[in-house]
Amino acid sequence: MLIKTFEVGNLGANCCIVTDEASLFCAVIDPGDESNVILNYIEQNKLTVKAILLTHGHFDHVGAVEAVREETGAPVYISRRDLASRPRDTMRFYTEAETRDLKEGDEIKVGALTFKVLETPGHSPGSVCFLCGEALFSGDTLFMGSCGRTDLPGGDMRTLLASLRKLAMLPGDYEVYPGHMGTTTLRLERATNYYMRYAMGEE
Repeated sequence: MLIKTFEVGNLGANCCIVTDEASLFCAVIDPGDESNVILNYIEQNKLTVKAILLTHGHFDHVGAVEAVREETGAPVYISRRDLASRPRDTMRFYTEAETRDLKEGDEIKVGALTFKVLETPGHSPGSVCFLCGEALFSGDTLFMGSCGRTDLPGGDMRTLLASLRKLAMLPGDYEVYPGHMGTTTLRLERATNYYMRYAMGEE
């Protein structure tokens, strides 16, 4: 598995392209902006996009979705709970047949890779995380040393704390790829992240 991360847009959201190196099939996670950068990488590396995976529906994570979908024909996966909270005319893909719902336990296959869906609401009603191998793509649920804001429409701090507790209880360790800022590990966040520790009853 090869993971390439681009920081895109004015808010510095992380877009991850996750590739099965044997087949060169890939998933694009949270293409928030700068579709030219994303598509150039895909073309230069001769990748085939099999899925566009969205951790949530905020604009800084979905801004390049339509361009990537039109160019690649890949289906878009997003929780309907986030679709229901946004105006229907904000993004065309919201009403297209190519959009697929995401629910707890769903598995999306991309070549030999499997992305497992964890529902982690709180930052938004339909926030999800993706587990793939030893990687956790946490969107705006979990950051290095912090967590996502809850003062936007649909946000709820108690719900987010429950989601952080859910992540903390995952067995073992994972490399964490958040929606903003740098990568971290779940082990480190369990030990040092104030919000996760509070969610676990340790603060």
